[in-house]
Amino acid sequence: MSEILSSAFMQKAFFVGIIVSLISGLVSVFVVLRKMSFIGAGISHAAFGGVAIGFFTGINPTITAVFYCIAVALGIEIVSRKGKVSEDASIGIFFASSMALGIVLISLSRQYNVDLFGYLFGNILAITDKEVFLSLFIAVLVIGVVMLFLKEIFMTTYNEEIARVSGISVRAINILFLVVLSVSIVIAMKIVGIILISALLVIPGATAQLFAKNLYFMIAASCGVAVISTVLGLIFSYEFDIAPGGSIVLTATAIFMISLFLKRKR
Repeated sequence: MSEILSSAFMQKAFFVGIIVSLISGLVSVFVVLRKMSFIGAGISHAAFGGVAIGFFTGINPTITAVFYCIAVALGIEIVSRKGKVSEDASIGIFFASSMALGIVLISLSRQYNVDLFGYLFGNILAITDKEVFLSLFIAVLVIGVVMLFLKEIFMTTYNEEIARVSGISVRAINILFLVVLSVSIVIAMKIVGIILISALLVIPGATAQLFAKNLYFMIAASCGVAVISTVLGLIFSYEFDIAPGGSIVLTATAIFMISLFLKRKR
């Protein structure tokens, strides 16, 4: 372990990985409880369109992906609520159109041969100092917002009618969570990649739910699973020279399967 941490790039990888794991673990709880796995997958793949806009315009792809994912999340909410279209259909529409937009714009960009692979499959070992500070800033922002509105988010998750009677603006809280989800997806993009983000937003929460006694226990367990998966995944990646993103997700999956087995045995 000391050998792994002796490298500056691995130190940054572990630091950012743990930060992003805490965000993913926290958000994963509500993604699972709200049964939003599909919308998480839709927004994560829509991030491809946001990255492509960044490449095409010369703006930082992470910044364009944040705003694009938020726009897509809000678009899904508006279309499914006002357009008389089911939520899964609206997700499919934005999913497909965002991927198509990304393909068109990337084909017009000269940078995709070098940089696109890292966004699609993750490239945590190439994290820059700027991205370290950006990850830390977003982590503090996301965790702060979720904890500040934890009661309201949980109430709307548990029962929207009770939340309305209690004076909570359900639509505002739902939009807030969609924004938080979008930002979380983008910040995890360089860790496991666009293709695997949805797994990191589902597996920790699903694992924690197996043993959950209350909301706080589930949050702690989900964050713990995410952090352990990331740390072990990075170690396996270093030792066996495999892709970090895939290693992290496979580790999380193994933890879930072991937890499921232990749950059934109990």
